[in-house]
Amino acid sequence: MNDERSIRSCLTSDSDGARVLSDVQIRQFIRDGFTKIDAAFSRDLADQGRAILWRDTGCASGDPTTWTKPVIRLGMYGQEPFAKAANTPVLHKAFDQLVGRGRWLPRMNLGTFPIRFPSSDDPGDAGWHIDTSFPPEVGDTTDFLNWHVNVNSKGRALLMLFLFSDVGENDAATRIRVASHLDVARMLAPAGESGLSLRDLAANRFTETAARREVLATGEAGTVYLCHPFLVHAAQPHRGTRPRFLAQPPLSPAGPFVLYRADGAYSPVEQAIRIALQEAESPVHMTHAMTMP
Repeated sequence: MNDERSIRSCLTSDSDGARVLSDVQIRQFIRDGFTKIDAAFSRDLADQGRAILWRDTGCASGDPTTWTKPVIRLGMYGQEPFAKAANTPVLHKAFDQLVGRGRWLPRMNLGTFPIRFPSSDDPGDAGWHIDTSFPPEVGDTTDFLNWHVNVNSKGRALLMLFLFSDVGENDAATRIRVASHLDVARMLAPAGESGLSLRDLAANRFTETAARREVLATGEAGTVYLCHPFLVHAAQPHRGTRPRFLAQPPLSPAGPFVLYRADGAYSPVEQAIRIALQEAESPVHMTHAMTMP
């Protein structure tokens, strides 16, 4: 099946015309697994949030001798700058377009901030992965490698990257494997509702996606990348001069994604999964993946 023709046939019109994302951007999201929104929140909010984060790092923004670790993780942050950044009208409209009106839950915090500092040391967390979304039925729930994801993306509607500082190519920009979400959907389908753990998925270091083109999530403070929950991505060492401040929260769904809808009202997140499975060689994928409404 031709990818572009499949994507075009799945596009749905926005009923009230309140569009933030163009058809081109929505096609990009379905095809590539992400879209970038410049100025999704204001630089002023980014500056306010960054001041709070600097305080909590215990480091001095003007004294690089205090930047002794390659990464410091902080969270959860729900103070006013963060809550406002997560709930701008631009983002709410984009969520409606990508996930579906009434199908997502607002966020009042931005989760974990992995703050990356210029360093020659290995940060120890730069492997390719996807973000999982629900705990295992058995096993250690405190081990993030045991957490699961399934083909219906239970518990996660989007992966989001909120840039709270300017991020250039040398500033530990998140690496993205373009269109890798399609590969992951096909990996997950045979596992059905129980899904696979990150340990299972990463056992071969995501070699199924190794040939995919790589891009960097760069942009000015206030930029947000909205990504398909199956998108393969990775951190990297910081080779720039100023620390990078970024939040990576999920957008939670109001209910489970549905891969078979009688009315055909699929969100772009669902459309991408369906296209991936329709193009798989074995029909078993669609058999296991379809969830009746």
